[in-house]
Amino acid sequence: MSRAKNKTPVKTTVRCAIYTRKSSEEGLDQEFNALDAQREAAESFIASQKAEGWTALPDRYDDGGYSGGSMERPALERLLRDIDAGKVDCVVVYKVDRLSRSLMDFARIMETFERQGVSFVSVTQHFNTTHSMGRLTLNILLSFAQFEREIIGERIRDKLAAQARKGKWTGGVPVLGYDVDRSGPSPRLVINAKESARVREIFRMYLREASLLPVVKELARRSWPNKRRTTKKGKQVGGRRFDKAMLHALLTNPIYTGQMTYKGDLYPGEHEPIIEQELFDKVQHQLKENGRTGGAEVRNKYGALLRGLLRCKGCDTAMTHTFHRGKGRHLYRYYRCTHEIKNGRDACTSQTLPAQEIEALVVDEVRRLGEDEALLAQVLTEAHAAIQGERVAAQRDLDDLRRQLDRDSRELKRLAASSRTDDQTTSRVADLHTRLADGNRQEPHLKARVSDIESEVITRVDAQAAFGEFDELWANLIPREQARLLKLLIATVDYDGQAGTVSVTFHPTSIRSLIDRRIEQAA
Repeated sequence: MSRAKNKTPVKTTVRCAIYTRKSSEEGLDQEFNALDAQREAAESFIASQKAEGWTALPDRYDDGGYSGGSMERPALERLLRDIDAGKVDCVVVYKVDRLSRSLMDFARIMETFERQGVSFVSVTQHFNTTHSMGRLTLNILLSFAQFEREIIGERIRDKLAAQARKGKWTGGVPVLGYDVDRSGPSPRLVINAKESARVREIFRMYLREASLLPVVKELARRSWPNKRRTTKKGKQVGGRRFDKAMLHALLTNPIYTGQMTYKGDLYPGEHEPIIEQELFDKVQHQLKENGRTGGAEVRNKYGALLRGLLRCKGCDTAMTHTFHRGKGRHLYRYYRCTHEIKNGRDACTSQTLPAQEIEALVVDEVRRLGEDEALLAQVLTEAHAAIQGERVAAQRDLDDLRRQLDRDSRELKRLAASSRTDDQTTSRVADLHTRLADGNRQEPHLKARVSDIESEVITRVDAQAAFGEFDELWANLIPREQARLLKLLIATVDYDGQAGTVSVTFHPTSIRSLIDRRIEQAA
C-alpha cells in the first residue's frame, strides 16, 4: 500500500509598502534624516516577518514637509494609486499619525485599504486591521492623534494672536512692498525699496484717477505685476497682473500704514510704514464714495463739473448734482444739499443752486488765480511745500533701497561664510545676487530723481503763464476732462447759504497740475 506524501504549503508573498512622513522640512537635508529613521524601523519589522512571506517594496513613499491634516501629499497619492493598481498587499508605517491625523481622512484611507484587501501595520503600535480588536485599537489611537492635532492648532492660534498684539509678523505670504527678514530670532517684515516705491505710486495714481479700472490699465501698460517671490524650493511664484479685486485688496490693506491685522483687529506693527495715514485715509474715502455712488462720479454722464467738490457750509455735507427735463426736453441741472434731500427743506438754509451758474463762478475763480497776487502767493507757498514733501518721499525711497542693499549684502556674506551647499541656500544666494544687481542699477535713478526734485522751482512767472493760457486749455477739453482738471486744481468749494458766498480752496499742487496739463495739451 502506497503512503500519501505530505505537500509543503505554498508561501504567499506579502508586498509591503513603507510610508513615511514629516510635517516640517527641518533636517531633511541631513544624510540620515527622520524619514530614513522611520523607513529603517519599518524595514526591520518587515524583516522580522520574513517567515510569513513579507517583503519590502523598493519604491519609497516619503512625504517630507507635509502636514498629516491634509490628503494633498504627493507620496500618499502615489501610494493610493499603486494600491488601486493591485501592487501593494500591506502598508507599514512607524506610527499611525504618520499616515493621517484626521479621523475623517483616515476613515477614507481605510475604506480604500479594505476595498483592495490591503492590511495596515504600525511598527510602534502593534495591531492588525484584519481583526475587529485591531480596528478598535486603531480608531482609539487615531482619536488621540486628532485630539493632539486640535490642541496643537489651538496653541498655534494663541501664538499668532500674541504675535499680532506685539506687532510682529504672523506669517503667510508677504505683500507687495515688503520682504521677510529671517536673519534675526524671529521673522520680520522689511521694506523692499523697489516695490515700496511702486506701492506709493499706486496709491497716488488711484487718487488721481478716482477709479480702479484706469489704474489697472495703467499698471498693465507699465508692466507692474503683483508680488513675485521665490519659495524655499527655489520656485518662482506670483507676479500676476493686477485686476480690480487685487488692486482693491492692496489699497485697503492697513499693513502699509505700519499696522498688523489679525481676525479683524488692528495692532501697531514693528515694521516700517510705506504709506502715510493721511494718504491711506484719502484713498479709503474715495473707495467708499465710489462704492456708495456706484462710480457715478467717475463716469459723470451729465458733465457735473463740481461733483465731489461742492459742499454746503452750513450743514457740512456734500451738495449732489441733480436735474430735470423741461419742455422741449431741455436739461436743467442743479446742485442740492444732501442733508436737505434727506431731511426736508427746513433742515437747510442753502437754496438749490443752478449748476451752470455756480460752475461758471468757480471756473472764473480759477481763471483769476493768476491775477490775484495774494492768492497766487499762498498757492505758490503750498506748492513749494508739496514739492518738499515729494523730495522727502524720494529721499525715503533712496534710503529704503540703501538699507535693502546693506541687508542683502550682510545676508550674502553670512551664507557664504556658512559654506552650505544645499538647494535652498544655493537658490537664496542666487536670489540675493539678482536683488543686489537690480538695486545697484536702480540707485542712480533714485539719486537723479532726488536731484531733479531739489532743482525743481515753480516761479511766479511760470504760474502766471499757466493761468494766462487757461482759457485755451479749457476750451479744448470735453466736460469729463474739465471735471477731472478741476479736481486736480481744487480741494473743496464751500457754499454758504446764509451769507450767499462761495469760497474755493485750491490743492497745493494745483499750479503744477495746470502746468503739466498745458504741456500735455501742447504735445
